[in-house]
Amino acid sequence: MHDGWVELQQMRYVVAVAETGSFTRAAQRCLVVQSALSHQIARLERELGARLFDRTSRRVRLTAAGAAFLPAARQCLDFAERAAAEVAAAVGEVRGRLSLGVIPTVAAVDLPAALREFRRRYPQVRVGLRMAASHELVEQVRQGALDLAFLGLPVTARPEGVRGHELARDRHVAVVAPGHPLAGRSSVDLATLAAEQFVDFTAGTPGRAQSDQAFAAAGLHREVAFEVTTAELMAGLIREGLGVAMLPSTYAPQLSGVATVPVTDAPGRVEHLVWSTAGLTPAAAAFLEVLGVPVS
Repeated sequence: MHDGWVELQQMRYVVAVAETGSFTRAAQRCLVVQSALSHQIARLERELGARLFDRTSRRVRLTAAGAAFLPAARQCLDFAERAAAEVAAAVGEVRGRLSLGVIPTVAAVDLPAALREFRRRYPQVRVGLRMAASHELVEQVRQGALDLAFLGLPVTARPEGVRGHELARDRHVAVVAPGHPLAGRSSVDLATLAAEQFVDFTAGTPGRAQSDQAFAAAGLHREVAFEVTTAELMAGLIREGLGVAMLPSTYAPQLSGVATVPVTDAPGRVEHLVWSTAGLTPAAAAFLEVLGVPVS
């Protein structure tokens, strides 16, 4: 038992050094003295018969052996944490870690309010949030790096290789600067918008595909002058008069200093919440309960 505990600690130390790039910062993170952390990593290296880190006076970096060892170490730590969480859940206690992936424009759920309620009910759960595009989040759920992910997809797309629940359907609106000529219109169509310079998400992402598909289906070409990764930056460029955008109608009101205009032939979007086909951790199941999402 003691040897197993030491091995898990050694893995934690290796992961901490790899992530911080420093034995000193890793020791601070792990709440141990640096000499103890260095000793345990050296012991592990002797047992493995390979050096995991190249150490210089200026930096610490993984060797080829260390790079090969790191994913397995992370996986072992994750399995150990999940096992402890399952044991706690068996006696009525939810603990461990909840890893959530979120698209930049999530709107179907008031996520801060949901997390506040979740924290009130389950204060022993540590929550990690990661923002990325939908296709990246789906892959991370499939790989087990995320417990749950909020996605936004075109109505023609479905998340593959995961389980999930459809949260909401929405249509896009045009987002323009308050002084833009279109700002006072009661509505606008894609043909009119096609003459404008656009600010949009990166090409190839689901957030971008929703608009690209709509213009392509209408036989229209538009110019995307600026590609961004966050809606907040998008709004800043729009406020400066550098372009217009299309965003979900339920999300756009969250942006300040811009005007919205209904689009008569707007593309649609579906928000999904997804999780692994391998099942839910106790913390993930508890979060779905807070959201009122059924597990099918």
